[in-house]
Amino acid sequence: MNSRICIVAGAAVVLLSGCSGNDMIIKKQAEMEARIEQLVQSYAATNAKLAEISANVADLQGQMLKTTTDLEEVKPGIKELQSSLEVVQKLQSEPKPASAKVEVINNHEPAPVDRETTAQDSYMKAFGLYSADKFVEAIAAFENFIGAFPESEYAANARYWIGECYYSQKNFKAALVEFGRVLKEYPQGKKVPDAMLKLGLTQISLKDQQAGKETFKALVEKYPKAEAAAKAREWLGKL
Repeated sequence: MNSRICIVAGAAVVLLSGCSGNDMIIKKQAEMEARIEQLVQSYAATNAKLAEISANVADLQGQMLKTTTDLEEVKPGIKELQSSLEVVQKLQSEPKPASAKVEVINNHEPAPVDRETTAQDSYMKAFGLYSADKFVEAIAAFENFIGAFPESEYAANARYWIGECYYSQKNFKAALVEFGRVLKEYPQGKKVPDAMLKLGLTQISLKDQQAGKETFKALVEKYPKAEAAAKAREWLGKL
């Protein structure tokens, strides 16, 4: 009886030992499967990242190729600009001719002339005569200009320069009249401060120092920031 019990007990031990080994194998197998699945997922993520990187590299290569192509297209323009710059520099380095020949071309059908342009040309012609010290001709040219373009913004200037012509000729009485006309006929003109200064100087030249002082004081008071006012202050300091 005892021997039977021992045999049964031994068999149970063997059976239990086999069950424990199977459980261990199953556990290890499950762990390996989980690890393999984790590695597969990691491999898939790595592949996706590599694919993204490859796409970015391809895009950068495309941009670099486009940039290179654009540079190649721009190169001819750059060379042309460099050539143009060299031509300009060469021309600038060449000595300028003393005078240039002006060729006048007469068209059978002249284009209509803008009135403002004509006025400017007429004014500049008169001023050119004044600059050349041709005072008699300049006075006539300025008078003609005022008569032809009385509403021009240069009309006040023309009247002022007529006064300067007379002043340069030491015809102070005529200059006094012309500078006075600038103040009366063009009170809002840009030349009013200059006309007041020259009016004061003309009065002094005519030995009317008191009138000159009064004109200078009026100029300083009315146009304190004008350059003519600064000169008037200097004269007031001398008188």
